[in-house]
Amino acid sequence: MDPSIACNAVPAAKKALRRRLLEARLQAASTPEHNAALGRRLLDALEHYGVGSVGFYWPLAGEFDARPAISVWLAAGARREASLPIVKERGVPLEFHAWTPDTPMKIGHHKIAEPTTGQRVLPELLFVPCVGFDIDGYRLGYGGGYYDRTLAAWPGSKKPLTVGIAYEACRTQTLQREAHDIPLDLIVTEAGTYPVPLS
Repeated sequence: MDPSIACNAVPAAKKALRRRLLEARLQAASTPEHNAALGRRLLDALEHYGVGSVGFYWPLAGEFDARPAISVWLAAGARREASLPIVKERGVPLEFHAWTPDTPMKIGHHKIAEPTTGQRVLPELLFVPCVGFDIDGYRLGYGGGYYDRTLAAWPGSKKPLTVGIAYEACRTQTLQREAHDIPLDLIVTEAGTYPVPLS
């Protein structure tokens, strides 16, 4: 086989899979029971890891809205901080800026809301949205590479824990992997955790 054909096959397969999983995710996200269970699992993960600073994401269509769970977590501890990503410009690593439920927001790149605090945060744990995932902890995202670039360029020697948020309907057998793909530390769904359960 021509190596260039093989090289192009993985991105093409990911694109087709992404399209199918985005539809499955939209359906799963419309079930209130799924969202309630996923919110509980997020709080379980935060309790399990015992971190004081968490980064998460502003939800797009079909993505789980973590804001209610994060708000509960913030309210339960005085020294806790949450943050949301800022896209300074396309193709560069994300920055995380402080967020509370009362933070004024502005519309940033990709028409996604961003906090206006200007206060940069280095979270100890990152909640990462997943379009799809497999049981080994590998994630399928939107294909923009923002989280890959962000983690590769993370300041300091200690990278954050990475916890994917997904719906069970978006689990696949094994994702096709590329050289830059790194598994997440944990993926939580409404039905369980991968690759290993929290204990």
